[in-house]
Amino acid sequence: MPHQLVLVRHGQSEWNLKNLFTGWRDPGLTEKGVEEAKRAGQILNDRNMVFDIAFTSDLSRAQDTLTLILEGIGQTDLETVRDKALNERDYGDLTGLNKDDARKKWGDEQVHIWRRSFDIPPPGGESLKDTADRVLPYFQAHILPRVKGGETVLVSAHGNSLRALIMTLENLSGEEILKRELGTGVPIIYQLDSDGAVLSIEDMAA
Repeated sequence: MPHQLVLVRHGQSEWNLKNLFTGWRDPGLTEKGVEEAKRAGQILNDRNMVFDIAFTSDLSRAQDTLTLILEGIGQTDLETVRDKALNERDYGDLTGLNKDDARKKWGDEQVHIWRRSFDIPPPGGESLKDTADRVLPYFQAHILPRVKGGETVLVSAHGNSLRALIMTLENLSGEEILKRELGTGVPIIYQLDSDGAVLSIEDMAA
C-alpha cells in the first residue's frame, strides 16, 4: 500500500545496557541490539514491505540498525539519507553519566524533571521541545512529502527524535508523548492518507 511510514528506534546500544545518558555520543550496538535490528528486518520482510527511501540520523547505532534491517529485507542498495536533524536528544551535562549517579548528584526530583518534562532541558542540553523544534521541520520538509507522494518510507532513529514525530503524527500533547515508551528495534507502521493524516497505526511490539 502507498503512503506508508515505518519508524524504528535503534537496537539496544552499549550505553543503553550500562544505563547511561547517551544523547549525541556514538556507542555501538550490543549483541542484543544487533539481534533486535535483525528481528525488525524479519518482521518487515514477513510483511513483504518494499521501501522507496530510508532516513536515519548521524549516529552509528541508528545507521547500523538500518543497515541490518535493509539486509533483512533484501534492499541493501536502498537510497538512504543521513542527517543530524534526526539525532537523539542532546543530554548536555548528563551525557555519559549513569542515571543512578545523576540522581545522587542532582537529586531524584531534578533528574526526573529533566527526563520527563516537555520543555525543561538539562544543563547544556535539549528538552524534548528543543528536540522537536529540530526534528519536525526536517520531517515536514524532507520525509513527509515523500510519504504524501505515495512512497513507502523507513526512518531509523532514536527514542526522543521519534517521540517528536509520533507526537505530531498522533496529535499527542507534550505530557502524553512523555509517557510513550518505544521499544528498541520495534517497527511502528503508519498508514497515511495523501494529506499526511494517520489512517492506522501498527506497533509491532503489541
